Amino acid sequence: MLISTILRGKGSDVTTVAPDATVRELLARLAEHNIGAVVVSADGVTIDGIVSERDVVRRLHDRGAGILGEPVSSIMTAEVRTVAPGDRVDELRKTMTTHRVRHMPVVEDGRLAGIVSIGDVVKNTIEELETEKASLVDYLHR
Repeated sequence: MLISTILRGKGSDVTTVAPDATVRELLARLAEHNIGAVVVSADGVTIDGIVSERDVVRRLHDRGAGILGEPVSSIMTAEVRTVAPGDRVDELRKTMTTHRVRHMPVVEDGRLAGIVSIGDVVKNTIEELETEKASLVDYLHR
């Protein structure tokens, strides 16, 4: 199964935040969209970084509530792992597990084309297993 299959099912919309937006604005965006991470992008096309709820919590612990007024760029992860629509979901699952990453932007031709979460990967895996199970049950009952 390919990453593009997941995107076909969930859509390719990506919530982004500008690097100079405040962490408080970031939190509002996360809550508004009920998501756990956003891509940091000045233009909505290129990736400057990624920032998650975990990043906020860790920086709150380290530096205190003052970070809420700081720019997102001060807490984001700048080196972002990405995938392409043609990459395989099983490889993505391994990468996410190995590197403890829950969200990976999808890039096509140098442009942001979507985002895949660990939840999307788990959902896809369950659907594949259910399809395989149905095929095996059907085979056995013939």
